[in-house]
Amino acid sequence: MRTATRHILLLSGALLSLLLNTQQAAAQQDAAFNHYWTLQSFYNPAASGIDGKLNVQGVYSMQMTGYEHAPATMAITADLPLWMVSPDHGVGVGIVNDKIGLFSHKKFYIQYAYHQRLLGGRLSGGVRGGMLSESFDGSGLILVESNDPAFPTSQADGTAFDLDAGLRFDTREWYAGLSAMHILNPKVELGDNKVNEYNIPSAYYLTGGYNITFRNPLLKMQTSAILASDLSTTWRASMTGIVFYKAPKGRLYAGLAYSPTVSASVLIGGDFHGIQLGYCYEAYTSGVGMLQGTHELSVSYITDLDFFKKGRNRHQSVRIL
Repeated sequence: MRTATRHILLLSGALLSLLLNTQQAAAQQDAAFNHYWTLQSFYNPAASGIDGKLNVQGVYSMQMTGYEHAPATMAITADLPLWMVSPDHGVGVGIVNDKIGLFSHKKFYIQYAYHQRLLGGRLSGGVRGGMLSESFDGSGLILVESNDPAFPTSQADGTAFDLDAGLRFDTREWYAGLSAMHILNPKVELGDNKVNEYNIPSAYYLTGGYNITFRNPLLKMQTSAILASDLSTTWRASMTGIVFYKAPKGRLYAGLAYSPTVSASVLIGGDFHGIQLGYCYEAYTSGVGMLQGTHELSVSYITDLDFFKKGRNRHQSVRIL
C-alpha cells in the first residue's frame, strides 16, 4: 500500500475514533440551513477544496418571520485546494453570525482537509479550529428582582476555542460524510466577573448525496440528505431533491425539501458564469405555522484559478454536478 494511502487511512481511523468517543450533549444549537447541499465544507471540514475550485458562499436565513426577536443567521464560507502544493490539500475559512432574541452567537474558523484517491473514489479527512464569541444583552431583560445575580443587566460577552472534524468519501455520482462539531464541548464564561456560563453542546452530522441523469442531456437531478443529532434527545433530518435545467447562458433549478415533523420547503435558483443565486421558503408543518416560515437567500461564486492543474488529476465533485 502506498505511503499516502496509509496516511489517510490512519487519519481516518483517528478522526472516526474522535467522532465516536466525543461526549454526548444535551441539545443542539447550530443553524439548520436549507441550502446545506451547497454548504458542504460548512457542515464537514473534509469537503474543503474538494471540487478543485475556489468556492465562496454566503447564506442568510430569516426564521419565524413575523415574530419579535425572531432568529436570523448569516454564514460566509470560502474554500479552495492548495494548488501550489498539491490538489490533495484543501483549506477554508468562514464566519457565522447567529442572533436569536437577546443572544448572539459568532464563530470564526479556519479548516484543513486532505484528499486521497481510494477504491475508485476519494477519501477525505478534515479538521477545523475556530473561536466562538457569545453575547447576551442583559439590558433587554425585564426582571421581577432587578438585583438577581443570576441574570446580567448589561452586555455580557465571552469567547472560547472550538474544534470540529469530519470524514467524507465521494465519487462522481455520490458522496457520504460524517462530521462532529464542538468536539471539546466548549464552555463560554460571560461578563467581566465570569459569573454566567454558556455550554456549547456537541453536534453530529451525517450527510450524503446522489446525482441522477436523464436521457435529456439538458436535465439533471441532485438528491441530498442531512441528519443532525446530539446522540441523545435532539435530532433533525432533511431530504432534498433539485432538478437542474441547462439554459442557453447558464442553469436554472427548482426543488423540494422535507424535514420530518418540522417543515416542507421550496427552492428555486440558477447560476450564470459561476455565480449561483438561490431562494428557499421553509413552511413549518407544526407549531409556528406555515405562514410564519423561514426565508433563506444563498449566493455563491465558483471559479477555477488553478494555474498548475494537470488533466490527469481532475475530479468533478457532486457539489457542482
